[in-house]
Amino acid sequence: MSTAPAFYSIGSPGTPWGDVERAEWLSQQSRQRSYESEVLSVIERLRPRFDVEQYGCLDYGSDSYPLMAIRSRDWRDDLPVVLITGGVHGYETSGVHGALQFVDQHGADYAGRINLLVAPCVSPWAYERIHRWNANAVDPNRSFQEGSAAEEAGALMRLVAPIGDHALMHMDLHETTDTDETEFRPALAARDGKPFEPGEIPDGFYLVDDSEKPHSDFQQAVIEAVEKVTHIAPADGNGEILGSPMAARGVIQYPLKQLGLCAGITNARYKTTTEVYPDSPRATAEQCNDAQVAAVCAGIDYALTHR
Repeated sequence: MSTAPAFYSIGSPGTPWGDVERAEWLSQQSRQRSYESEVLSVIERLRPRFDVEQYGCLDYGSDSYPLMAIRSRDWRDDLPVVLITGGVHGYETSGVHGALQFVDQHGADYAGRINLLVAPCVSPWAYERIHRWNANAVDPNRSFQEGSAAEEAGALMRLVAPIGDHALMHMDLHETTDTDETEFRPALAARDGKPFEPGEIPDGFYLVDDSEKPHSDFQQAVIEAVEKVTHIAPADGNGEILGSPMAARGVIQYPLKQLGLCAGITNARYKTTTEVYPDSPRATAEQCNDAQVAAVCAGIDYALTHR
């Protein structure tokens, strides 16, 4: 009889999870914070100044989660569209609260200059459980493809479809945490029946550009703005961040559409994924939120200047 791999408590070595293992994993997940009080209540407070809409609903057992988006009040077809997404990985807190903070503090600054569309918490079930996956042990941020296995991704793609060809910029707000190495990457390896290969978590902020359509000047404008708020991640001893070569200071590249990543869901000229490091002794939760806001503002300003 096989035993669970040493690096994770669920599954057998070399064997992908089936329904039994997924059910065992799900039974271990518990609600640790409130989407309603921490996210929906904030969105409601923005309603007097912005249009708010429900673009879907997630139903997991007895739990139901409305999916909410925030739009510019005076949407005009002649203006460029800026899409901001957060909470695709629900445990990445500053992605959610950074998006909401940007809308509250700076959304009105761009009135009459852009059409703003913000989906601040794409994965509310995972937000409450401080997890990377949804309730089916599926990673939404590898699921932004036709016939998606993640309803979180499918709902967002339906919301974005009408503006996908008109978007000037899309910024997807994320974090890289110590638990990526201690929990989420080991769980992924166990789920897929693969060996776990330890890595190194980068200490600081970095960006993920689109390797198929890179815009290095845009990425560097964001890096320079964020550096005033928090430190930028250096490369490791191999000149890499998380196994990817540095394309520029604080920037790596992935093929966004090919990997089914959220930042690839539009044809925006300027797109990037932010990665804040909340576990650094040199950063506070407030700094992480502020870094996300600085990134969004710098990205929009650059995109408007270089249309």
